[in-house]
Amino acid sequence: MTKAASTIPYGVGIRAIGGYVPSQVVTNADLEERLDTTDAWISEHIGVNTRHWSAPEERTSDLGAAALLDACERAGVSPDSIDLVICGTFTPDHMLPAAAVAIARKLGLTGVPGFDVNSGGCPGGTFALDVGAKYLLSGQYRRIAVVLADTTTKTLDPEDRTVGVIFGDAAACYLLEPCAPGTGMTPALLRSDPSAYETAFIKREQRTWSKDGSDKLSGFGSNFMHMHGRSVRNFALDNMPNFVLELLEHHEMTVEDIDLIIFHQANYHLIHLLMEKIGLPPERTLTNVERLGNTSGAGVPLVLREAVDTGRVRAGDTVVLASFGAGMSHGGTVIKWTDDDDFLVSAQ
Repeated sequence: MTKAASTIPYGVGIRAIGGYVPSQVVTNADLEERLDTTDAWISEHIGVNTRHWSAPEERTSDLGAAALLDACERAGVSPDSIDLVICGTFTPDHMLPAAAVAIARKLGLTGVPGFDVNSGGCPGGTFALDVGAKYLLSGQYRRIAVVLADTTTKTLDPEDRTVGVIFGDAAACYLLEPCAPGTGMTPALLRSDPSAYETAFIKREQRTWSKDGSDKLSGFGSNFMHMHGRSVRNFALDNMPNFVLELLEHHEMTVEDIDLIIFHQANYHLIHLLMEKIGLPPERTLTNVERLGNTSGAGVPLVLREAVDTGRVRAGDTVVLASFGAGMSHGGTVIKWTDDDDFLVSAQ
């Protein structure tokens, strides 16, 4: 912990992590029937075997509400006890109101403020989390739900194999509460590179079907996911290892202090290349991209949830979260994992 962190009267702890994954499983074999690709190519280049797609009637707020409810059940608290709902998303149900408000509505919450954080989708696992942490440290809120939810597959062009093989839909929810000083989250380090603005973005343009030239629409109308995969890969390899080292130095730590590091779940092979570049063995990370695909901002918290559930993370462990994505925005935070007895708010 830095000297500055020691002056804060309490820390920010993650009481629980909720999750929701749609039931529809899409395999590589399924995609072979829809796109000009093969299971072998996807496995070799992306490392994804299956992903989950939201149903046509499922909206981002549906996924987010389920994840928030799951977090409350895991923490043994009522959704009514939440003081603030923050949703990290780039696929809100509507341009307005905020997806956070839609989530609150579906859970029957009244009088609870809610707003969205659009940090470029994938970086939300650290960006939106840091926003929630700062609101908790303001002293005005004592229990905050930070929901990461996207229905990314609804932005895809059904004929575009460059993005069609990568993404899945999911939601996760960090439940934040005050904890003992010296435990919980440290201040995040956040960056953006505007020069890479068009490396990954939702492109508004008219597209037509190859078979008959008729107008093509995504689940968001004439808005389609566009991504230059090699540029994303190169950015991550060129920038993220030094970024992680900078983050650790900022908190007077080294890679040897890391018990577990969780990267944005962009690509199974890329994550392990990043581990090599920062000098850590593969057993000090976990992944779910091979099973869920790239689930945008939900990927990092869903891996962290699995690590907690399996005992891979225990009280006192040092956990690093590092995400990157459109923007090219990237962020990281260090967490000293909190013991149940360290939380300062009783379950209610």
